[in-house]
Amino acid sequence: MPRSRRWTDRAGERGSASIELLTIGMLLTVPLVYLVLAMAQLQGAALATEGAARQAARMIATADSHVDALASADAAIVVALADLGLTASAVDVACDPVPTDCTARGGTVRVVVEVVVPLPLVPPVLDLDVGLAVPMSASSAQPVSELRP
Repeated sequence: MPRSRRWTDRAGERGSASIELLTIGMLLTVPLVYLVLAMAQLQGAALATEGAARQAARMIATADSHVDALASADAAIVVALADLGLTASAVDVACDPVPTDCTARGGTVRVVVEVVVPLPLVPPVLDLDVGLAVPMSASSAQPVSELRP
């Protein structure tokens, strides 16, 4: 049986498929890896922000005085965001029904924490990092017990 000429005509292109695969693979892999890094950074920041708001609301609801409550909430927020190297850009504490005392029996404490998450691997060059961060916020509400001492 005679051999087909179809395979012998392309002898000059031997090995080009591996170069094409490597080139296309790199062009697709680099953005995919960056997307995974960015999404992991954003997910971690979302979890840290939500945890900071929840812990701050719990600390306020269980504190003995209003001043101690706010100090404990600030400490809880700093600890919750410190693992990712984030700082809260804004913290809003609202207390119902008495806005001046978050530890009033039967009230509700609402905490909103906002952070700005920088995208990974983006160096701050010439102050061009203005649009290279993602703002996130999380809120939590916690009732204050009627039976507290």
